[in-house]
Amino acid sequence: MEPLPPDHGHNPKVLRSWARRTGYKSYVSGEGYSSSSDADVNNPDAANTRLHSSIEFTRLKNPPGAGSEVSMAKESTSQKPADFVAIPPPPPPPPSVAVSIDKKAPSAHQPVNSQHINGGTRKIQRITELEAVPSSQDAEDVLLAKQSHMKFEIRENPGFVTSTLYGSQHYLSMAGSIVLIPLVIVPAMGGTDEDTARVVSTVLMVTGLTSLLHTFFGSRLPLIQGASFVYLAPALAIINSTEFQRIGTDRFKRTMRELQGAVIIASIFQTFLGYSGLMSFVLRFINPVVVTPTVAAVGLAFYTYGFPVIGSCVEIGIPQMLVVLIFALYLRRVSIYGRRFFQIFAIPLGLAIVWAYAFLLTAGGAYNYSGCNPHVPVSNIVSKACKKHAFTMLHCRTDMSTALKTAAWVWFPYPFQWGIPTFQWKTASIMMVANVIGCVDSVGSYHASSLLVAARAPTPGIVSRAIGLEGLTSILAGLWGIGTGASTLTENVHTIAVTKMGSRRVIQVGACTLVIMSLFGKIGALIASIPSVIVAALLLVMWTMITAFGLSNLRYSETGSSRNVIIVGLSLFLSLSVPVYFQQYALGSRVTTVPSYFLPYTVAAHGPIRTGFQGLDFFLNTMLSMSMAIAFLVAFFLDNTVAGSRQERGTYIWSKPATIRNDVAAAKDYCLPPRLARFFSWAKWVGS
Repeated sequence: MEPLPPDHGHNPKVLRSWARRTGYKSYVSGEGYSSSSDADVNNPDAANTRLHSSIEFTRLKNPPGAGSEVSMAKESTSQKPADFVAIPPPPPPPPSVAVSIDKKAPSAHQPVNSQHINGGTRKIQRITELEAVPSSQDAEDVLLAKQSHMKFEIRENPGFVTSTLYGSQHYLSMAGSIVLIPLVIVPAMGGTDEDTARVVSTVLMVTGLTSLLHTFFGSRLPLIQGASFVYLAPALAIINSTEFQRIGTDRFKRTMRELQGAVIIASIFQTFLGYSGLMSFVLRFINPVVVTPTVAAVGLAFYTYGFPVIGSCVEIGIPQMLVVLIFALYLRRVSIYGRRFFQIFAIPLGLAIVWAYAFLLTAGGAYNYSGCNPHVPVSNIVSKACKKHAFTMLHCRTDMSTALKTAAWVWFPYPFQWGIPTFQWKTASIMMVANVIGCVDSVGSYHASSLLVAARAPTPGIVSRAIGLEGLTSILAGLWGIGTGASTLTENVHTIAVTKMGSRRVIQVGACTLVIMSLFGKIGALIASIPSVIVAALLLVMWTMITAFGLSNLRYSETGSSRNVIIVGLSLFLSLSVPVYFQQYALGSRVTTVPSYFLPYTVAAHGPIRTGFQGLDFFLNTMLSMSMAIAFLVAFFLDNTVAGSRQERGTYIWSKPATIRNDVAAAKDYCLPPRLARFFSWAKWVGS
């Protein structure tokens, strides 16, 4: 096959019309927004389908008679690049008839590039929409071309072998987000190494099942569902409450059952919010200025856990942090076999290297002290010299975990494995706050991922359907017992942009692989045996990425607007300052055995709010001590009460249901499978 000639006339900042209307500004670096499309060359039918979608959207937005065609023609004559020509005004079609493109007989107004491929001639059509814009708009923003930059589109099937390889790559690149939460919450609940291994295996199964459900019945975007960091702060607040700190025996299971009940009740509320169509109304008030500080605060909230734990063994923690950063930043452009290996696999590759380094230190005797046994509990150590070195041995040695020895080779995670969940409204209300934050996080992820992989933005009904399904998947997480709910992982958007893999079939095959992996207990045990200092170093990078992803949502609005700057800045400042007041209030008067990095999550026992109702005090003190809750409340109130234009606020533009129904490509991207859609024909408000 002869290579195509280089396209020197294409501007990589060219965007789709609906994407530009969101206020999104593309600054292409070559990492996640490549402008060339191998898929279009190899599949001209798919290219013409996407082209059809783009033209149809312009026709619906600028109906005949509105004068848009005249403006388009004028723009095209004054700014006519070599590779683009204007589309002459077509005769007004009936409202129910879509504009079509004849792939076999292009008109005289459509330039054709002919390439000889496999002895034949393949004609590649490249047409540009032009839209009337203010005269102050840059010329590069006038040219709106729909060109794919993904290796595989959302509905394309790369084949079983390719899907397996890319699916494993996709999930492996997000290993930190998927499995690190149990390594934090299970020891905090008093669980053993074997308990940690079982929870990790359960997380793998729940992640696989929920991701399958979302790609089939949710938004249908290639997004991974799993244990989200949004739920980590509420879970730690419940775990470290006085009620559960005082439990003497079987503390892990009793605390886990409480978390299960809280997640189930809160998820029922989220399911109602989505499937009732109420989320379509709420979407009017959720914009980038609200999403930005809310998601950023999720990552900033854990600053007390990051470096304090790394400092417990700096000779391992700091190298772990630095190696991941070197791979993700300094070596991100290094390609191996056409893949940016270091950028994609920064987390698992960095983990493997530093874990091996820590193992060599342990095996080489770096943490061997005369007469000291590292496996003797600190409370039983008599020698003062051994007590002095006990802390170092506990945090630096790689052989402290017994998970690999005690875990079974085959183990099947099942619902209610920890017992029947317990239900209390005070803990459920805290999880409801987390569910609301999770919905805000998911809305930003849906919008960002649709810019990458889909023909159009989803409709409010489709977003509602996806939020409702996230409620159902969180119920499954509560039944299985992973300690948190299951929602869209924000980091997934970055993975899609880097790997350029937009096929949901890849996500589905990878999800099946996770389910199979969850059945092998030794896999969960291996993950559970990662030293806590390495976990902290990896989490520090993960939380940094979440913060960055949250702040990146501001690019859809006017970042230079003083209105937006003040709202986002004040929201972030108060999200850190207000919780500190609640966390430090009367803390010195209480004696606690909780590690210092968990002290911010003990506020329910000493907070300043005293109403006389214990449950209400628990809810208010805990909620107001969570950074993400403060950021959301402040940003939501200010953004919806301070005057600002839609462009200034960066209001998310969602597609209309009629537009999706008239667009074959978009309908296949988002609509439910035909047999299932018939059962939901009555539920138009959820995009069925």
